[in-house]
This record gives sequence, structure tokens and C-alpha cells, in this order.
Amino acid sequence: MNYLGFDLKEEIINALKDLRFNSFTPIQKEILPKALDNKSLIGQSKTGSGKTHAFLIPIFNKLDINLKECQAIILLPTRELAMQIYNVCSHMNSFFNNEIYIRIYTGGSDRLKEIKKLETSQPQIVIGTPGRISDLMIKANALKAYTAKMLVVDEADMAFEIGFLDDIDLIAGRLENPQIMVFSATIKEEIKPFLKKYIGSSEHVKVDLELNKIKHVLIPIKSRDKFMLLSWLINNINPYLCLIFGNSKNECETIASFLLNNNIKVGILHGGLGARERKRVLNDINSLKYQYVVVSDIAARGIDIDGVSHVINFSLPQDFEFYIHRSGRTARNNLDGICYSFTEFKNEDYLKSLENKGVVFEYNDLKPNGFSSYNPNRRLDRIKPISEERKKAEKYVPKAKKVTPGYKKKRAKEVKKIENKLKYGTKRGK
Repeated sequence: MNYLGFDLKEEIINALKDLRFNSFTPIQKEILPKALDNKSLIGQSKTGSGKTHAFLIPIFNKLDINLKECQAIILLPTRELAMQIYNVCSHMNSFFNNEIYIRIYTGGSDRLKEIKKLETSQPQIVIGTPGRISDLMIKANALKAYTAKMLVVDEADMAFEIGFLDDIDLIAGRLENPQIMVFSATIKEEIKPFLKKYIGSSEHVKVDLELNKIKHVLIPIKSRDKFMLLSWLINNINPYLCLIFGNSKNECETIASFLLNNNIKVGILHGGLGARERKRVLNDINSLKYQYVVVSDIAARGIDIDGVSHVINFSLPQDFEFYIHRSGRTARNNLDGICYSFTEFKNEDYLKSLENKGVVFEYNDLKPNGFSSYNPNRRLDRIKPISEERKKAEKYVPKAKKVTPGYKKKRAKEVKKIENKLKYGTKRGK
């Protein structure tokens, strides 16, 4: 049957109508004709652009219900993301009267029980983390997934960051001429060798990478306390749901403690939480128990949180690519969103890299009673760039572990002496 320009099974059409699909998203329009035509491809699009149905529709459309063997493998970097894909698959399967056998395999589940079940039947669609699927498929030789003709690697950049390259390589290497679809918000250097090996010069679809619905606001720190700025910011916004990003587990816990001590109900998600605790927090978030949630990059990248209206970067991520991921948590499903970031002068090159990617920043100062205009150029004019000689001199004179009276002046004098020596030679540097 034809639906929105594509020849799809009636069950899939009914599933899409149930989700009120009146049109396909840009990434879906680009991916579907290629995927339905059995082409391997790379899909690059921002979070929340509709990548999931871009690969699930072709999988269900091409799947032979009567063939009781593995036909498709979907690899995800985290168990939470795997469960989300499994839930979407289950919704679609319900329109097939649940005839399709779908299984999810992730770390932390009962391995022996899974192996025992695989002795009697094999799933037609396999969803899970690369480590567990590689274990069941290759080490235990229980999951006969080598029959799969379709392999999807979703959130590929995150999967490679976590260290799943070897597992993904092992799985792909066991398949005979599969259709491979790799989806990622960014294509980093670490991913390219894998793409070249298995996909080669196949289609690379880039869609909807711009962040045009997100308002990006920079707030200068100016030697002020960031926790004070955070409290001022929270007093001047009223989000539906706000994600506050920290750069580490400890920073996330410190931020959450600060907010709790200021009588702000807050959730927390970071990689150090156990699976049960993360599931509880996610349920609380979906139940709108929290207006603010403190998150780390790994936790946020592994889950889908609906309704995020605001993002706050308490600290900018070290890799500016992660800024794209963080800000992309808001302004989804054609809604607007805003991303606030506390910044310092030393972040200037970092911010220019983001501007080169199309991010447009607004500058606002923040006071206890609200926002005020801020001209970054005026501040930059007053600050001289740090010279290369100065940077080297700083390294030559390490900071003392214990600070004594007059230490800062003595160190500054020594740094200046070495800086002059590097700039002008021995005579001036004396």
C-alpha cells in the first residue's frame, strides 16, 4: 500500500497512523527510499529528528514473518536507549498481532537464562548493546545472528566513545553482505575507519544539522561564583523541564546538593548510578516530578527525555561536539528551546569553533534581579590575549601546593622574567 509516497505494509501504515504521522521528517524522507532499496548508508542528523523510524520502517517492511531466524540487528550504546527502541518496535509489532519475535539483550540481564531460551528459538529482530550481543553471538555461540541481512548502529559516535568498536566490528564481520545503516549526530575521526571498511562510498545523508530553533545564550562568569549565578538564573526562568549539565559525576552531585539545599526539587542522572536507580529517576522525570534534572553527558546521550525546554551548561564540555548534543536535548518536535552557558574568556576559541558550525550566540549578563545586555567585544578589548611565551613561562613555574605570604607576587615576577627571556633573549630577560 502507498502511504505518503512509499510502498509499505498495511500493518506499518496503521502503526504510523496511530502515532499521527501526517508527514515524514526531513531525515526520514532522505533515508527511507535508500533504506527500502537495500542500500547501506550513513544517516547524520541531530537528536530528535526522527532517526528511529527512519530505520525501523525499512526493517519491518522487509522482514519475512514466516522466516524464523534473525533478520535484523540493532545496536545501541546503552541499555536505556536499547529499551526505548524495543518499546517502539513493540508498538509497531502490536499491529502485526505480535507475530514478530523481538528480543532485547543488554548487560546486567540474566545471561544463562538468555542462552537457555536461545536453544529453543531465535529472535527475528535483535536489539541490544554491542558487548552483550557479541558475547551471546560469538563467545557463547547461542545467538545465531549471522543470518541477519540488516545491521543498524544507532548513536554511533557515543558507541565508539564508550569503547564498543571491537564488538561492533566482530558482529559486522560475522554477517554475509548485510545492509548496514549507521546513524550518528556527529561523524568523528574514530568512526571513519569503520565506515570505510563496511560502508565505503555508500550514501552519506546529512539532514537537519542546524540548531535554528535553539536560542543560545552565553552568560559571563567574570570571577563570580558559578553557584551564585546558577541560583540567579533559576530565579529568572520557569522551565517546563530543564537539564543542567556537569562535566563529571562529582560535579553533578555537587550541583544537585546545592539545589537541594536551596529547596529546589531536583533529579540526578550520571554514569555512576545503577540501572535500577536510573530507571527510577527516568520514571520520576516522565511523571513530571522534577522541573530540574542534573545530568552528565553519558547519561543524557543514552536516553530520550521529552519536553526539555531549557538546557544549562554549568560547565562547558571539553569537546565542543558535546555542546551540540547537549543543546540538542531541547527544541525537539518543532518546539523552541533555550540553552544557557556560563563562560569565561579562555573559552573564546572553543566558542568560535561552534560559531563556525552555525551556532549563533546571544550575550546576556545576569544580575540578582534579572538579565541585562552585555557587549562581549568591550570586555575582549580590555583583555590582552595570552602570548605563547606567557603560556610556556607558566609551565616552567609550577604552582606551589602550599601558598605562603607573598607567594603570588614572587611567582608572577618569576613568570614575567621567563616570559621576557623567551620573547627578547637573555639580556632583556635578566
